[in-house]
Amino acid sequence: MSSDMQVFKLPDLGEGLTEAELVNWLVAVGDEIVVDQPIAEVETAKSMVEVPSPYAGTVAELHGEAGQTLDVGKPLISIARAGSSAGSSAAAPVPVPAGSVDPSPVSSGLDASPAVEAAAETYRTEEKAGSGNVLIGYGTPGGATGGRTRPRKASGSADSVSAPVAIAEPVMEPAVAGTRIPGKLSAVISPLVRKMARDHGVSLDAIEGSGASGLIMRKDVEAAISAPEAPAAVPAPRVAAVSGVAAPASADAGSVDSRTGLAVSARTPVRGVRKAVAANMTRSRSEIPEATVWVDVDATALLEMRAELKKRAPHDTPGLLAFIARFVTAGLKKYPALNTRFETASDGSQEIVGFEGINLGFAAQTDRGLVVPSVRNAHELSARELDAEIRRLTAVARDGKATPTELGSGTFTLNNYGVFGVDGSAAIINYPEVAMLGVGRIIDKPWVVNGELAVRKVTELTLAFDHRVCDGETAAGFLRYVADAIENPGGALADM
Repeated sequence: MSSDMQVFKLPDLGEGLTEAELVNWLVAVGDEIVVDQPIAEVETAKSMVEVPSPYAGTVAELHGEAGQTLDVGKPLISIARAGSSAGSSAAAPVPVPAGSVDPSPVSSGLDASPAVEAAAETYRTEEKAGSGNVLIGYGTPGGATGGRTRPRKASGSADSVSAPVAIAEPVMEPAVAGTRIPGKLSAVISPLVRKMARDHGVSLDAIEGSGASGLIMRKDVEAAISAPEAPAAVPAPRVAAVSGVAAPASADAGSVDSRTGLAVSARTPVRGVRKAVAANMTRSRSEIPEATVWVDVDATALLEMRAELKKRAPHDTPGLLAFIARFVTAGLKKYPALNTRFETASDGSQEIVGFEGINLGFAAQTDRGLVVPSVRNAHELSARELDAEIRRLTAVARDGKATPTELGSGTFTLNNYGVFGVDGSAAIINYPEVAMLGVGRIIDKPWVVNGELAVRKVTELTLAFDHRVCDGETAAGFLRYVADAIENPGGALADM
């Protein structure tokens, strides 16, 4: 292959994923692109991701078509190197997915310094142990810079959050695992770490990296997000809308099914989110000895309380789900066995893992299927704060832009299937969690109040739980706690 051609391979998108579906190209052959410009949207089993280019130049070839499933490590795009006037006279390495090759310096002609090696190893270790919400194994390419620095763009530009640290003088920098760590290493080597900062309005310039030599890690951005004084950054505009095109039917639609004798109308490949959901549900049913308890609850007082609050603050009143979420987090503090994880080690030993906090997941129906984003540290939030975060996460999930961290970090799930007009459900626990609380529709029902029959607003709560972590007494205690809080919300909130 010509030395002027740069081939970018599909990187590891996190958590050991081996493939991704190409949803939409954001560039075309012949386009001039810059470093970190989004070139394609791909869908993994976790989320929709915009893949940025580590190279600048002219798009020479697109390796795949929309709807095609691509393997990690296979060519994604070929880019003709920009001319010397564009500042790219030196060869840049071809990025390689993390873990596929020995992460030694490549194409630099120099040995990596201990600081560079330590920074890269810290980065790889954290991402393997974390949520995988970072594109691993690529970033700004290495090679000579010729003393040129990329000018920082205006804050309103699409690349504003990815402006690199300026290099004071010409330097040849070693590359680690296909990634250049510019300047003094006080930088971000992951495009999706930058995206996380951009989406939450955090300025990377104000973050002190905790990695080796000041490398900014995912955990640093998460800490800045939770800090009240986090400086704002102007969000970059989306390049293209998320594609909602359904997976195409296979060519043998119309053939006759041998078992039923009926013509086959369609065959739809199971992939992306649907594939992940199927695998997760199957594992939950096969591994978890699940039990279910339920109770009817008079929600009249909760509805009346919310109606009064809405009169005072029409645009700032939490939804019913937020109030129930607040009751759930209080209940989980009282019954922490339901906020755990059951683990079996390779040697067969087993243990129940407890957590200091609560990441409350909630089921959200989207065009791409059912997903479960989670409110991190939900136990620290008020009903109003829970309402705002639930609304935000629902919006990003429906846009297909929820991060793997937002979709995969829950410790307990709240499922409001009442919006579909049903009363109850034999829910499947969201593996590897150990319990799920379902809320049915709220309807008028006859109810005995102070010895007299009355019409009340009644809902059904259903708790599915892993019988390995607790007995029925614990499950019933938690369920009754939430039910009592719904029936007497004023008294419950006063004690929280």
